[in-house]
Amino acid sequence: MHARRSAVIFAWILLAPALLYVCAIVAYPLVDTFILSFTDASLRKTTNWVGWENYDKIFNATFAEVITRTFVWTFFSVSIKMMIGTFGAAMLNSAVPGRALFRVLTMPPWIVPMAIGIFMWGWMYNGQFGMISGLLQRFGLTDGPIAFLAYGNTAFWATIITDVWIGVPMVTLYMLAAMQAIPQDLYEAAWTDGAGRFYRFRRITLPLLVPAMITMSMLSLISTFNSFDIIWILTQGGPNGETTTMIIDTYRTAIGSKKYGEGAARAVLICIFLSIFCLCYFRVTSRLATGEKQ
Repeated sequence: MHARRSAVIFAWILLAPALLYVCAIVAYPLVDTFILSFTDASLRKTTNWVGWENYDKIFNATFAEVITRTFVWTFFSVSIKMMIGTFGAAMLNSAVPGRALFRVLTMPPWIVPMAIGIFMWGWMYNGQFGMISGLLQRFGLTDGPIAFLAYGNTAFWATIITDVWIGVPMVTLYMLAAMQAIPQDLYEAAWTDGAGRFYRFRRITLPLLVPAMITMSMLSLISTFNSFDIIWILTQGGPNGETTTMIIDTYRTAIGSKKYGEGAARAVLICIFLSIFCLCYFRVTSRLATGEKQ
């Protein structure tokens, strides 16, 4: 009994630094933000308790559009990244000439500093001297220059394309690592039985990639849902709020308008959504683990 108690105490001593770090960096800011969301905190010296007033303000038609736009933006961005990344990983994993060179070429979007990459895309989207508009005019697809970031629909998809460009390398490398972890004996047995490449990919690769795809989708979802740099540098949420997501709206409210209480309420709502996503992820992965054990 004494030895067991000593082991438990020793374990808590080892965990203490990590627990203190989590409390200082994660728990305290979360609790403080939650409390702040029930106040009218701003640049004024006095801060009053307002209860649910900040939450009542955000549940309106305008913010409902922001929430819907955030989910749509996240869905298309994550879906496209997963499809391109998985396809790219399958190509890199196959025995094709120049495979090592292709692997190196997937890295620049990830290596280049994000701000520089976003500014580069901003220049390409420019209607007067942008490469995309110039190519469309040269091939006769448009009659004149197109300022992609000046219109709601084009700006929305422009931000998605930029986010996909930045996120695909990580998805590709992650899925490539998952594919290389699949035992080659399975492919050799299928090849011996006369299974074609597409059949092997559909029956062996994809089923065994499901856990990795779920994990990568979750990581990409959290990153995309909280993505601030891409939209802010390209459009700052414009034009006319057509690219304003929840994180952009929270920044504008808390930092731009100096309404810290209302901004905190929006931040709490973002945290709730992400917590729901994480709970769903843990539930799915636990079911997969249970199925594998059975």
